[in-house]
Amino acid sequence: MKRGGDLAITVLTGIVAIPLGLMIALLIRCTMGGPVLFRQTRTGLRGEEFEILKFRTMRDKRFPEEPDAPRITRLGDLLRRTSLDELPQLWNVARGEMGVIGPRPTLPEQVVHYSRRQRGRLDVRPGLTGWAQVQGRNSITWPERIELDLWYVGNRSLGLDLRILVLTVKVLLNPAGITAAGGVNPGFPAPTEPAEPAEPAAATAVPTATATATAVAEPAPAVIGLPRQATGPRPVPPFRARPSRPAPVGAAVEEAS
Repeated sequence: MKRGGDLAITVLTGIVAIPLGLMIALLIRCTMGGPVLFRQTRTGLRGEEFEILKFRTMRDKRFPEEPDAPRITRLGDLLRRTSLDELPQLWNVARGEMGVIGPRPTLPEQVVHYSRRQRGRLDVRPGLTGWAQVQGRNSITWPERIELDLWYVGNRSLGLDLRILVLTVKVLLNPAGITAAGGVNPGFPAPTEPAEPAEPAAATAVPTATATATAVAEPAPAVIGLPRQATGPRPVPPFRARPSRPAPVGAAVEEAS
């Protein structure tokens, strides 16, 4: 039934999306040349990999070590702020690789570091939008995002999906959290497979981004360097005697959200 709803929404949205997408493709071709689409391997349902599609938002590098932020064009910045760069993913939904609602698909380099519990995030199709997206998008850490997605997987329902759709419209009308502070999303630590935590007493409570900051089950082992949102230079993390979460690490790569 959920798959039928995804297809229905895709068809209805396509009436507007196809002519709009053609216009965007033409603008990209005129301002940046080809290719029009950015393609990247992501991990989907049950760990199956697929090629996600986005409109290209960066020009080519002028020299090998050129940072990502200056490469984002004016058109690319507009597409990111309005989330129109994600429009080609309607094709991923039509192909069954994604759904309309679900956890955002992440890079295989990230998934290999998931713990057994975190792999529960792969029990549903990844989505165009999801619970973590409407709770802060890239402004929250990966551990928080994973916890929000795990809560969604365990509590998904038609009512929750409708609520996410309404909140998504609000986020699109008032964009926030498109990039993390400094342009880098904090990574998550390599799992050490701790014992499964006990279920909380109020299992149906709706978590928020701030509430999940203390709900992450992972301890604090060594931080893994993973690709991040490509928006700016890496910030210098402050020194902390006892860090409560991993500090930002790793270089940014294009279109990693």
